Amino acid sequence: MIGETLQLGLAGLGTVGSGVYETLCRNRELLEARAQISYAVKKVAVGNLARKRDVEIDPALLTDDWHELVEDPDIDIIIELIGGTDEAYQLVKAALEAGKPVVTGNKAVLAVYGSELFKLSAEKNVPLYFEASCGGGIPIIQSLQNSLICNKVQSIAGIINGTSNYILTSMKEQGLSLQEALANAQKLGFAEADPSFDINGWDAAHKALILAMLAYGTPLSPDKIHVHGIEKVESVDITTAEKLGYSIKLLVVIKHHEEDGALELRVQPSFVPQSHLLASVNGVFNAIAVKGDIVGETIFYGRGAGKNPTSSAVIGDIVLAMRECRLNGYHTGFQPYTKELAVLPMKETVTPYYVRFVIHDRPGMIASIATMFAKYDVSISATSSDFGYIDDEGVQHNNLIFMVHACKWQRLKYVLRELRENHIIDRLPVVFRIETFND
Repeated sequence: MIGETLQLGLAGLGTVGSGVYETLCRNRELLEARAQISYAVKKVAVGNLARKRDVEIDPALLTDDWHELVEDPDIDIIIELIGGTDEAYQLVKAALEAGKPVVTGNKAVLAVYGSELFKLSAEKNVPLYFEASCGGGIPIIQSLQNSLICNKVQSIAGIINGTSNYILTSMKEQGLSLQEALANAQKLGFAEADPSFDINGWDAAHKALILAMLAYGTPLSPDKIHVHGIEKVESVDITTAEKLGYSIKLLVVIKHHEEDGALELRVQPSFVPQSHLLASVNGVFNAIAVKGDIVGETIFYGRGAGKNPTSSAVIGDIVLAMRECRLNGYHTGFQPYTKELAVLPMKETVTPYYVRFVIHDRPGMIASIATMFAKYDVSISATSSDFGYIDDEGVQHNNLIFMVHACKWQRLKYVLRELRENHIIDRLPVVFRIETFND
């Protein structure tokens, strides 16, 4: 039975919001038949009533005050798609306090305020759904909550920022510099006018925090994650990686260390073996590898952003919310279920490394650097060098590359610090982790 019509309140009519509204209207008959629930969009909150819309909508549905959605007793479910953090936080919090389930695609608000909002959701027994916050149309949230529910998640590794992945792919396939690839991404609409969060890694970090909270049932805040972006990736790194059998990807790594219960949380450009499926994820596509103690490794792949994939994920959550509105006392919205886990200090994390020095071409340089590696018991697996550039004063600079066996990050930091303090090198090297996916 379809029963009484559920009323929806939509906040935000931007790219994703307009896609959600259009689909809810266009596919209403199909959605109602599949969900066996009747629905209607009762009110839509926007920032500017006078703004021209890309979607046809009855002006009578519009308001410029989202409080009207929360305070309307007839509205059953709130859909938050306004973006940003502070105002979105106020909206989600108010809706949960009013007993209204919330569907959101806002990764930033969950990364910054997730611990508080999830706690409030649990206290009020009002669900918060957020499938679209991670990976666009990839159904990773529902998979972790349902399909993989019997697994202890050992690790999550993924490419979850389409803009950075497009840039790195363009650098590899077309031989472009980072700035040239970024300019192309902006022309094609794959990058914002201000791409800072994509380039510096924080867009991926926000998604990583959400995945970690979900996988391990623990509250986390942005200060817990180590983040490096792709700013220092150069063409020489791309080509060297390819020669050695790797691809460079902006990688999210979430790993649970059973021996001490600590979580490893980091985002950084990494060397990914070309034999691993993540290495072949190109362009704006995303992929997330989840390793469970029962299922082993699974890969989730698809478009990680954009109007249609994100709208698909949002509407999936809306249907889930509508169904669970009919089930008194039951919902699948996330609730933290363990105590706060310790986060492994970055100095204790262990991987192999790629280290590229840009040095003056002078005798004894390689031997001096190698001696410093040996002093701190950091083992070198291979070295190579090639021509870098000649500066304005006619001095030649070479790229000197060391491949380093797995060691704690702290030991490698000691090496690099002492090389700099002793003036053996003039500038900090470029360092990338090499992911092995063996543990």
